[in-house]
Amino acid sequence: MRDPLLAAGGVAALCVATAVHDPNVPGSWLTCPYLLTTGFYCPGCGTLRALHALTGGDVAAAWAFNPLLVASLPVFAFVWVTAVRRAWLGVPRRWTPGPRLLAVLPVVVVAYWVLRNVPGLEFLGPPRPLT
Repeated sequence: MRDPLLAAGGVAALCVATAVHDPNVPGSWLTCPYLLTTGFYCPGCGTLRALHALTGGDVAAAWAFNPLLVASLPVFAFVWVTAVRRAWLGVPRRWTPGPRLLAVLPVVVVAYWVLRNVPGLEFLGPPRPLT
């Protein structure tokens, strides 16, 4: 049970940090180095603000900040519940990602990375923070 509980603790700590320390306030958190140097969004841009919105119960705002994160949450929850179940039942961890998943996942992330920077698809990128 140690690994799933450590993962849950890390996620909880990050959620508490973003709930307490608002990432929407300019200068409250570091700016994404990729965004800062290139002016383009990376796949993670908007994640802190999305987590802040989720801790406040605002799923629509979280979606606006990082749709891939919000869309991935059910998958993360399923994987975590499966890990807890396996640990609780004493079933050894034998699952490893298959070759299709290992091929598709980077393609999805890179496609999201590119598409959120394409003119006309600005809705995939987070709103710019107020300065």
